Amino acid sequence: MTRRAPDKTGGTGGAAAPLVVGVGARRGVPVSEVLELIAATRAAAGCTDRTVVALATVAAKATEPGLLGAARRLGVPLRSFPAAALAAVPVPAPSTAAAAAAGTPSVAEAAALLAAGPGAELLAGKRKSAPRDRPPRATCALAGPAVTESGALTAGREGAATDRSSAADIVMTSPNPPRRGPDRWTAVVGDPAPGSGPTGTKET
Repeated sequence: MTRRAPDKTGGTGGAAAPLVVGVGARRGVPVSEVLELIAATRAAAGCTDRTVVALATVAAKATEPGLLGAARRLGVPLRSFPAAALAAVPVPAPSTAAAAAAGTPSVAEAAALLAAGPGAELLAGKRKSAPRDRPPRATCALAGPAVTESGALTAGREGAATDRSSAADIVMTSPNPPRRGPDRWTAVVGDPAPGSGPTGTKET
């Protein structure tokens, strides 16, 4: 596990670095529950000043109304990845329950890392929603491009994978995206081509 000093700009010395939100959901999750979870996770991670550029999930959830609605409200695309691609991403909190249900031990964390691009780092691990009157139906995690020694970002502001053929489908997007931390767990992954394992390494 690697801990770094908080840096809201992502080390760029200018505008805050982009943020990708990985999301997992049970069927029928309300848009409000997804949005409240994302807001709470960003606040807890000290990332409220970082621009969200995409939501990301597993392909099986790409048409879930609650996720599509949340992406629409945020004005960003909802990107999806095959379960096999997500299963190849090393994460700090793999789940046997998720592996059985979704075909991957991680949805939120792995999707966030893949969508943020090669060399991405996990800024906030998986967090569950906390509705008052029923069990949680959503999870989310935050990732962003890692920063090199020179202060450059390892991925572009759109959070896309280097190889567009291996990137997720964009199932919804808005033409007007909005214009607008603490200790971090860092995971370094390589080019996330579906069906192949990551070529990078994980800092532990």
